[in-house]
Amino acid sequence: MKTVVVLGGYGNFGKRICETLAQDSGIRLLCSGRHSDKARALVAQLQPSAKAELQAVVLDINAADFRAQLQDLTPFLVIHTGGPFQGQNYRVAEACIAVGAHYLDLADDRRFVCDITLLNKQAEDAGVQIISGASSVPGLSSAVIEHYQSDFRQVDSIDIAIAPGNQAERGEATLRGILSYTGRPFSVFEQGRIRTVYGWMNSRRKYFGPRLGWRWLANVDVPDLELFPAQFAVTERVRFQASLELTFLHFSMLAMASLARLRLIKNWAPATALIYRMSHWFSKLGSADGAMQIDIAGLNTQGAASRLCWRLEAYDGIGPFIPTLSTIIIARQLLAGQVNPGARACSGEFSLPEFYPYAQSLGLVIREEQGD
Repeated sequence: MKTVVVLGGYGNFGKRICETLAQDSGIRLLCSGRHSDKARALVAQLQPSAKAELQAVVLDINAADFRAQLQDLTPFLVIHTGGPFQGQNYRVAEACIAVGAHYLDLADDRRFVCDITLLNKQAEDAGVQIISGASSVPGLSSAVIEHYQSDFRQVDSIDIAIAPGNQAERGEATLRGILSYTGRPFSVFEQGRIRTVYGWMNSRRKYFGPRLGWRWLANVDVPDLELFPAQFAVTERVRFQASLELTFLHFSMLAMASLARLRLIKNWAPATALIYRMSHWFSKLGSADGAMQIDIAGLNTQGAASRLCWRLEAYDGIGPFIPTLSTIIIARQLLAGQVNPGARACSGEFSLPEFYPYAQSLGLVIREEQGD
């Protein structure tokens, strides 16, 4: 029986992964974290319908003996959901390599995901698969672009936007990650060259279809900005932005970004707990509907100008499941014996057709529009 350890198993994303993998027979699923009561509560909730063998485990990734604790569990696969990943080192991935376990994380931090290749030789020598960024980005976003890449002779621009609903469940770790680069510089590929932009700035409106309508977007720093220009031979631009559904919250963040850019505030991340509590004051406003949209523009196989818009719409609070699906797909690949040793970003690790059954089971709506 293969053992799967979910670090942060009762958190915003971890509990959804545990909920799904609990339906897989023939595995031992360990819901872990620093708080035994929370882990036990989730196991008790999932136990009545579970096909997997469930167990609650106390694990602290910062403990001095974390590697030894992990070794005692004899894991086949470790899923790391304990963000924020901004500023984290690779001690969890390195521990997995040392004990011979495969590793997946849901990181969206650019440096954390892109630099995971530093562990590639160690992972290959150990025969384990170490994948970082098995989430909406770059996991799902790369699958979408790869799927349509053959329709283009040349890709000029890739424009990715995520617009969660204000009422959808949010995680404090995700907020901390965003605040860590709000108003701070990072590089993007724009106008055919590397340029500097600032987190949560360059505000603009984008249309997400008749149900979601128009939403304001701003700059977000993600691995895609570094990976995709070369991976898809983009000639002009790769852009990634995100939205807060409520306009006044969007512009509040924009004001915070401006203060950080002017160096009046060094870093907003230390204020995460306070801002997170304040965000709940407005949790009943807006909607529970969100979307992810990817626009690709370039030349089609006949050399004519072409555009494609792929949009994933999530209604009634189902959106927080989306970041977990890349991890679940790859976890099941590994459990089925599909192993490709090495350490790398989660780009091109699964196909879009592999994603669609999960989208359908969750009631996600997918729209595709092509034009010139």
